[in-house]
Parts: sequence; C-alpha cells; structure tokens
Amino acid sequence: MRSGHALRGFLVGAALLMLAGCGGGGGTQASAASASHSTTATSSDGWTPGIYPPVSDYAERCAVPRTGTDPYTGKTYPDVPGTVTDQNNWLRSWTHALYYWYSEVPDLDPGLYSTAQYFDLMKTSQTDASGAPKDRFHFSYPTATWEAMEQGTSVGYGVQWAVVNAAPPRKIMVAYTEPGTPAASAPANLVRGAQLLTVDGVDVVNGNTASDINTINAGLIPTKDGETHSFTVLDPGSSTPRTFTMQAQNITDQPVLLVKTLATPAGTVGYILYNDQVDMSAESELIQAINTLKADGISHLVLDLRYNGGGLLGLASELAYMIAGPTQTAGETFYVQNFNNQYPTTNPITGTAITPLPFLDTTQGYSVTAGQALPTLNLSSVYVLTSADTCSASEAIINGLRGVGVEVYQFGSTTCGKPYGFYPQDNCGTTYFSIEFKGVNARGFGDFGDGFSPQNTASFPGVTLPGCSVADDFSHALGDPSEAILSAALAYMADPSSSVCPAPTGGGSPALQTKQMSPARIRVRSPLRKMLILPNTPHEPRP
Repeated sequence: MRSGHALRGFLVGAALLMLAGCGGGGGTQASAASASHSTTATSSDGWTPGIYPPVSDYAERCAVPRTGTDPYTGKTYPDVPGTVTDQNNWLRSWTHALYYWYSEVPDLDPGLYSTAQYFDLMKTSQTDASGAPKDRFHFSYPTATWEAMEQGTSVGYGVQWAVVNAAPPRKIMVAYTEPGTPAASAPANLVRGAQLLTVDGVDVVNGNTASDINTINAGLIPTKDGETHSFTVLDPGSSTPRTFTMQAQNITDQPVLLVKTLATPAGTVGYILYNDQVDMSAESELIQAINTLKADGISHLVLDLRYNGGGLLGLASELAYMIAGPTQTAGETFYVQNFNNQYPTTNPITGTAITPLPFLDTTQGYSVTAGQALPTLNLSSVYVLTSADTCSASEAIINGLRGVGVEVYQFGSTTCGKPYGFYPQDNCGTTYFSIEFKGVNARGFGDFGDGFSPQNTASFPGVTLPGCSVADDFSHALGDPSEAILSAALAYMADPSSSVCPAPTGGGSPALQTKQMSPARIRVRSPLRKMLILPNTPHEPRP
C-alpha cells in the first residue's frame, strides 16, 4: 500500500483550524450524499455496492502519474497510468478496510466524483454524544508538502496567529514569532499582541464574502516560497495601524521556544514553552531543556502547550517519561491503539500484534543518536497551560501522565479533543489523513473527544482537571509571570485551591463551538500542525 514513504502513524488536529464566516450552511456534504446514493446493483464503471476489492487492485493507478525520483526518499515514483475512478476505487477500499468508523461511510459510486470530492465523502457524518461532528479530523495534502513538513519545514512567515473571535467581528492576534523569520524581522517586526486587521487589503475583522475569505486564506497560508502579501496590524500600545509586506519562505520551526526558571513562593519553578512536536529536532531541544531545569533544581514544572498542535507520539512519550521519571512509569503503558472492530488484536497497517507503547526512557533517534538514556525530573505533578490549539500528541502527554497517577493541573482553556489517530497514506501524489484508531492510556481511558477542561470552565466542559479557566493574555510576553495563564498557575501552585482562580474566562469545547461555523472559513494554520506520529513504525532517513 505504501508508495515508498515512511510509514508513520498520526493524530490530526481540531476543527478550529479555520475561522467561520457569518451565515448559514446547514448539513454536510457527506450526509447529503449518504441520503441520496444509488442502490443499483452495478454501474458502468464496475461499482457493485457492498463489494470492496483489495486495496492493492487500485494502488498507484493514477490519472496523472508522477515520473522520476522522489527527492525525499530517493526512490522512483511507483505511479502507473490509471483514471480518476481508479483513484476513487482505491479510496473506497482503503476507507472500508481501515477507517475507524468504516460502517458509517456511505457506499458511493466512485465514477461520479472527482478524487478530492470523493475523499471528502469517505467519512462518517454522524455526531458524538455532545452533538459535535464525530470526525473533525479528515484531510489530505499534496505528498510533496507533507514530506517537507515532516522535516520540520513549511512555507510561511514564521508567525503563529491566535484566534480570539472566530466569527465577525473577528479578532486575530499574534501569539508569537519564530526568531530570524520574516515575521520577526523588518519591515514586519511582529510582536505578541499585535492584532491583524487586513490581508491584501481585505478586512479581516468583518470581511465575509467568498472573495474576501479566499483572499485572506491565500495570504495567511501561502503555498510557495517567495509569495508576497500585504498585512495591516495594530501593534500593542498603538492607536495607529501600519501596513507592510511579508515574503513567504521555507520556515524551520524552533520547537522549544523558551526555557526559564522562576523563583516563587512555592519553590523553584521550571517553565518550558513547547510549540511543535512535528519537527524531529524537538528531541534534542527537550533533552537540553530538561537538563537545564534539572541542574537548576526545580521543584515544579509549568509546561506551556497552548500552541502545540501535536506531532511525534514518541516525543510525547519521551517528554512524559522525563517529567515523571522511572519509578512512576516502570512497566507502564503510555499509549495503546484501538482499531476498528475488524482488527481486535492486530495492527492492520503493520500486520503485527497490537502492542502498547511504553514510556520511552531512551532517545528514539529523531535528532539524537538512538538508545541514549533520557534525563528525568521525577515529578509527581505538572502544571499544563492549554488552549483550543492544544491537540493530539499534546493531549496524549496529559492523558498518558494521568494514566500512571501523575497529577495534571490545567490552566487556560479547553483542549481540542483529539483521542484519534491515523497512518498517513500516499497515493498518486496525495497523502491522505483518515482516522484509523483511538488511543487510550494505562487505565484504558481515551474518551476526551470534547477535550480536557480546567475544573471551573463555565460552558461546554470536557474531561475536567484541577486548575483554572483563563483566557490567553496577549498583553504580556510568554513566560512572563504576570501573563494571565501563567500567573494563575503560579498562584494555584502556592495555594492549591479553586478559590485562587480568577473569574473563568477560558473558552468552552471547540468541538461544540465548531457546530455553529459556516462553510466559508478562514484558515489560520495547517491541519498538519495538529497531529500525532507514532514512533514504533519504520522510519526512512531522508537524504
């Protein structure tokens, strides 16, 4: 089934990857198609309802075959001439074999759709107990784009936008910038707390036509190195907007953006701002951070995951082990996969028995030579800062630690709610991300589809944890003890009672909020920034 690329399992991110436009939009394309699909026995393209040929019958039969060599794997593309219907037949059989909710997918004639349309329909249209869409994590990307991101590189400006208000009047703020990138350099010089007002002359706050949405999308997520777009922002403390142009380039993220030690009434507190688990360089950066804090003799840890959309599950397991240490994790499960009911004991991707992933106590070779012992803090509790962008592998850190009795205190707002995962699959130049398994911790728990929420969350709470609901504070730098979320964590640390929490300001469940969004959306970050990659599968080194 593979086309020469590394076999890697993932969890994808939340539906709040996009901002809504105002207005209606009832129902989904999938549900409409399900209600109207044909019941004829066969069709002219050979489709027979209920009969699913082997996936291999249609693999790499492409309407537009690639030629030459894949620059990332060094292997010849496996594509052979085929048709759009071949590609759709592959999607149909692949979905039926591996999709977590395969029995809820409508059996649609592959000959009636473009491939992109057909993939969009190859998912459940049902809702969960809260009324939110059951599958909010279904997408595809050009394989070349995915391969670049797998290396920690993507086209952009080096700015992380944060969505405060999703629908008009929208409010989009600068959360942080990557050092040395166009966003952090002249003429942009963006800083945390700047508000985005226009993109290429289009009003971000109130613009709501299809043309407005398309223009803003194109500017926020450029697709080519060298693209230029204009932006107007209002800097913090200023009353005068300014306009400038940024040129997109290949950006390499710095996963661990800040490590510091704070002297507090509760003792010496370590702080880690951990933003990106997709980039494999995070392994070396996390080890360095833990060694620094260990040398400083910290007694408490604040782990800031509010902008961490997920990534390598191996990194999540390594970090969880480094926090908890060997005594609490010895012989324990960090994460185990549950596939659809066709595979109760076997991983259908690898063909091996389903085996729990332990807390990894040595390096996995992502950016440090494999097999080296990891440093540990040996903490019995951790204070985690979260938002709706805290997703997937980040939630796995929370869930995995809770599974072995480590107390997790949560500050900020409800996480994205992503206990599901997948193995990205390439076919004909597109990489598909479709839910294939659910992950649970050592206690068998993985039911956090509405996210994790601080205990005093006012509306739509998910699984509640001790801590405080606090909105993101863009008036202070990240890591500043006066920043509202960090300040609440430090106050709670000194006096662990709910009475020290400020009035709840964090948001409710992103899953429920998403139900009100219209089909016209503004994208603020790539779906590939919210995922989980399994470490116990073959990894091909890149040239």
